[in-house]
Amino acid sequence: MRRITLAAVTVLAAAGAQAAWAAPAAPQVTYIHAGKLLDRPGQAPRGASTIIVRDGTIAEVRDGFVAPEDGAKVVELKDQFVLPGLIDMHVHLFNLGDPLKARLEATTRDREDDLFTATANARANLMAGFTTVRDLGGPPRGIRALRDAIARGDVPGPTVINAGEMLSVSGGHGDLGGLNEQSYEAFHPRDYNNVCNGADDCRRAAREQVRLGAGVIKFAATGGVLSNVAGGLGQQMTSDEMKAIVDTAHSFGRKAASHSHAKEGTLAAVNAGVDTIDHGTFLDDATVKAMVKHGTWLVPTMLASETAAQQARSGALPAATIAKAEQAVAAARASHILAVRSGVKIAFGTDTGVSRHGDNAKEFALMIDRGMTPMSAIVAATVGAADALGQAGKLGQIAPGLPADIIAVSGDPLTDVTRLEKVSFVMKLGRVFKQEGGE
Repeated sequence: MRRITLAAVTVLAAAGAQAAWAAPAAPQVTYIHAGKLLDRPGQAPRGASTIIVRDGTIAEVRDGFVAPEDGAKVVELKDQFVLPGLIDMHVHLFNLGDPLKARLEATTRDREDDLFTATANARANLMAGFTTVRDLGGPPRGIRALRDAIARGDVPGPTVINAGEMLSVSGGHGDLGGLNEQSYEAFHPRDYNNVCNGADDCRRAAREQVRLGAGVIKFAATGGVLSNVAGGLGQQMTSDEMKAIVDTAHSFGRKAASHSHAKEGTLAAVNAGVDTIDHGTFLDDATVKAMVKHGTWLVPTMLASETAAQQARSGALPAATIAKAEQAVAAARASHILAVRSGVKIAFGTDTGVSRHGDNAKEFALMIDRGMTPMSAIVAATVGAADALGQAGKLGQIAPGLPADIIAVSGDPLTDVTRLEKVSFVMKLGRVFKQEGGE
């Protein structure tokens, strides 16, 4: 009998391991049979189609129901309307979406608790059909950790483009107002360094957020409804401060987003070169003309103003917010109608975290109320939002070479946009997370 030495066994094991490592894994192939397909929002939908996905990437889109190749998985959506995964340009994953509960639990929750809340919120966004979100305000290290955990596949959630903390002037929307001395010292997150005064300090603050992992820089050009300061919604940051932030963001290859209510602050942000105006509550002809001229995107967050007004009336928000909420909801509809009529570029965003996570698609009906068509609203949440992110041609379509971010609904959202409020199928990067009500 031939004897095999320990050395030989070691060599054979190493050779086997090397062979196993070197052998390419079989590609993961999925054939999706779509009854109706809006592969390129803005163009007419296709009829019966087959989407072929290989290793998380769209490989082909063919007419008809194509028979699958050997070893491929098949997803039957023959009675469904299929379209690209949706993009929400304004969420807050670390916010509960329940302001009264958040206030009551503020002294009993740690950052670790908030991370678990954000993880659940990320999952709710994904299951609602939003495969990409831009998080515009949360603990920088926490949202960076969640972003990376989702990217690794450790937890389910949308692709996250994160801002970290919003930059604010002292006393502004983004600083902590309405607190006594002890509470301010306890709650002020010193390691976030998001409060700045003067152009040089604002450059420093923008760089701090980049250091903490931000993929986009957000600043508060104006007051905010939810800040516990009764100072109104007017311009708070100077034009020089805004330009310093925008230029710094661009120098690091980041987009810049402006929280903007009052028209003066919005116009100043536009002239400073900001990429998106978020909210745009008080717009006039001069402001929308400037936005069209500069190619500035509006992320109207229509759902947020409606929700904040309801919360203020119910007593869920501090007293200082009530007048601001009523003022904002009264003006927002007319401003957004003006923007739509004037040809301002619109990107879908909800400010979810003010409203409840998973309800994002309720924004679509409000967009129709403001004068958009179902197709233009869907464009705003797909190819338009991708363009606003600097990802034109890379997201928001179902086309060869793009990530397999795909959703489906029953019925036709081009005739009834509320169909998007109940998504029956969600695929992200080729992985099915939801199908026919199951997960």
